[in-house]
This record gives sequence, C-alpha cells and structure tokens, in this order.
Amino acid sequence: MDLSPLWISLKISGLATVITFVIGVVLAGVVSKMRRGKTIIDSLISIPLVLPPTVVGFLLLVALGSESILGKLLEKMGTSIVFNTSGAVIAATIVSLPIMYRTARGAMEQIDGNLINVARTLGMGEAKIFFRVIVPNAWPGIAAATVLAFARALGEFGATIMVAGNIPGKTQTMSVAVYTFMQGSNREMAYRWVGIIIIFSVVMLGLMNYVTDHFKRRGV
Repeated sequence: MDLSPLWISLKISGLATVITFVIGVVLAGVVSKMRRGKTIIDSLISIPLVLPPTVVGFLLLVALGSESILGKLLEKMGTSIVFNTSGAVIAATIVSLPIMYRTARGAMEQIDGNLINVARTLGMGEAKIFFRVIVPNAWPGIAAATVLAFARALGEFGATIMVAGNIPGKTQTMSVAVYTFMQGSNREMAYRWVGIIIIFSVVMLGLMNYVTDHFKRRGV
C-alpha cells in the first residue's frame, strides 16, 4: 500500500497549521481590540467557513493562476503556486484559518479586562501585554483551536483539488486519494483510506478534549 497520501497530508496540514497559528493568533488579537470595522473584518476573515470549499479553491485558482498578476510574476521567476505543494498548503491554510481565528478571538475576549488594565498601569506596552498577558491566559482556547485547525487542514478536499490538483506522490492527499479510488471503482483502497482518516479524526478530537481538560484541571 502506497502511504504517500498520508505523508503528503501530514506535511501539508502541518505547514498550514503553523502558518494558521501565527496569522490566526495575531488577527484575533488585532480584531479583538478594534472598536470600528470589527464586523466587516471579522466577516472577511470568516468567509471560508460558509463558502463551499470548491468555491474557495476556484477563487484561489483565479488569484494565483497563470492569468493573474501574481501568477504571471511567478512564471517570470520560473515558479508557480498552483498544482504543487505550495498551492495545497495555501488552500489548507485558507480553509482552516477562520477556525483558528474565531476560537482564539473568543478565548481572548473572555479574559478579565482588569488583568490588562493592571498590566498597563505597570507600564507594559501593548505588544508585551499581548504576549505576556493575553496569549498565556487565552492559551487553552488557542491550543484547542490549533488542534481543530490541523484536523480541518488534514481533511481538506475541495479547495486542495482545485488549486493543487491530484498528482500522485506530490499533491494527492488522503481525501483526494479516497475520491480517486472511488472514481476508479477500487473500493477496497477507498475503504482503507477512509479508515485511516477516521482514526486520525478520532485522535484529533481526543487530543483536543485532553488539552481542554488538562487546562481545566490546572485552573487555567
């Protein structure tokens, strides 16, 4: 059994989760402090949650394809984002970012404002407050969001196949492999990959519950 779809999925979802973690936490911190335009910015970041993944993939293909300004620039540089690992990582990042952002923002907005005010009276700058007060106190929610974002990236199909295609050994993830084997009437292999995906999903949910319970026991 060729396990390349498993390693490709782990590689893509791992890279996407790292990117999503950084961008999602920063966006959550910025938006949670906004007084104007919060609803508009929040909606723009959260759009991938409500759009069908194939639509997200189509929009990314239009934005990054060879006919786009960025695509033409990349072609001149001798590279491309679509139909390779980079495209798959971008697709996974876009669809998992709203989960990371919204969960992290919810955790940050639940922090007692008095903690932040005390930090300001002690002379701490906003950046220092963010990294030393807000993030540590919101960490249980951020940790759970990270697990969910990884799971979402791991199971991504629609946007990935639109942007990265279905290239065995290169961009064929587990979800795409299931589709491929079903299209080829190879139900046995499709069942195997479905089983692997279910196992990973159960592990991810168990890990999220463990992280949440762990912080609850510590009183965080």
